Amino acid sequence: MRSLPSIIHLDMDAFFAAVEQAAKPSLRGKPVIVGGLGGRGVVSTASYEARKFGVHSAMPMAQARRLCPNAAFLAGRFEAYRRASGLVMGLLRELSPLVQPLSLDEAFVDLEAGPYGPVLAEADHGTGERLLLALAEDLRADIVERTGLTASVGVAGSKLMAKIASEQAKPDGLVLIEPGQERAVLGPMPVRALPGIGPATEQVLRRAGLNTVSELAEAGEAELVQLLGKAHGVGVHAMSIGLDDRPVVADQDAKSVSVEDTFEVDLADRDRVLREVEALALRCVRRLRGAGRSGRTVVLKVRRFDFSTLTRSETLRGPTDDEAVVVETARRLASQVDITGGVRLLGVGVAQLADYTQEDLFAQAVREEAAAEAAAEAGAGAGAGVEEEPEPAEEQVVPVRRWLPGQDVRHAEHGPGWVQGSGVGRVTVRFETPWSGPGRVRTFRIDDPALEPARPLPLRPGWPGAEEGDEAEAEGVGDGPGEG
Repeated sequence: MRSLPSIIHLDMDAFFAAVEQAAKPSLRGKPVIVGGLGGRGVVSTASYEARKFGVHSAMPMAQARRLCPNAAFLAGRFEAYRRASGLVMGLLRELSPLVQPLSLDEAFVDLEAGPYGPVLAEADHGTGERLLLALAEDLRADIVERTGLTASVGVAGSKLMAKIASEQAKPDGLVLIEPGQERAVLGPMPVRALPGIGPATEQVLRRAGLNTVSELAEAGEAELVQLLGKAHGVGVHAMSIGLDDRPVVADQDAKSVSVEDTFEVDLADRDRVLREVEALALRCVRRLRGAGRSGRTVVLKVRRFDFSTLTRSETLRGPTDDEAVVVETARRLASQVDITGGVRLLGVGVAQLADYTQEDLFAQAVREEAAAEAAAEAGAGAGAGVEEEPEPAEEQVVPVRRWLPGQDVRHAEHGPGWVQGSGVGRVTVRFETPWSGPGRVRTFRIDDPALEPARPLPLRPGWPGAEEGDEAEAEGVGDGPGEG
């Protein structure tokens, strides 16, 4: 344990939604919800304006629409999120070579390993803390200047307490927890505040009458080992008394991303198993996207009633982070498993990770194949008993483009904008840029040849990755009054 609070935990505020608000001036100060927009979609991130209505991440999108019907519901733009994350992580690496990203919007930093390490080593306690607070404040200001986004920062002597501090700092704040204050801060918190305690472990502890961190500390290591097993029990007890000597490890390269659940009562109903697998697959995709990764192999884990464990996997044609593809594959794997006698644990993972995704090609191909099959079946039913002339060989069916809410587009005449919505053969676009005012709204045919998908614009002029001419072209966009 350190005598100086030299570990930082940074957590960007409502990251996906905040990027959307920074990119779309007409949405600033308004509720924004990012996630899957289909019937079974879930919320990835909700802006703080939407959270006031009770919307939160992992909530079914249908429920979010009921709670906050006037919000902007947008599909994710992961290229934009990765680009913003790259800028933030670059700022962190200027402070220290020991930066441990946990996801696109979250990371630990060890300031003792950076250029200010020698100064911290020589400084007295008070001077050292003032320097650490100044570094953290400068970091937050630099993030705002470079991206227009806000971050919450926790400063402490361990990774555990730095993360606790950043949670207390939300939104857009800074909290320092002095070494020696760990038990006082942790004591009143619920057991779920400690890393490694999920829903299943929480239920085990609740049945034993342990609801707060202070109660875990008072229970002692021996009782926690009896309840949770040796490794888990020892770790939970150490953290309950504020002990955490885990180092900040840079550039961790995960080989897979997975989630799993253990059930109090074995599952024997096939439909229930498939529903649980689907929920796990959605959680896995959220974690995959949060890490800015994609994967090629979907893995299903099943632990049966007799504690035997089996795995099934399927390798896709290319890396993807598309939730529909992962869900469909996981359900297909689960449908092949014998669940006679019951299932006590299910897990879904994605392996063969990559830093890029072929989602636009692979997932679109999956959807187009399904649409083609459905159209063929409908055509066969409608034309039963009717002899039709064959289509000319040279004619081809051109698939209709699908416009997603929030998607970046560019119009040959009106310039850059984003899709507000589409339907009944029309697509509505708002023409504005991150550095313009709220823009005008126009409606086009969905197959308008002048309208094309585009890459995300920079959040600030001169942002790395901006396309040549983006900033010049955007001048004047949004000057007129908004419509709709």
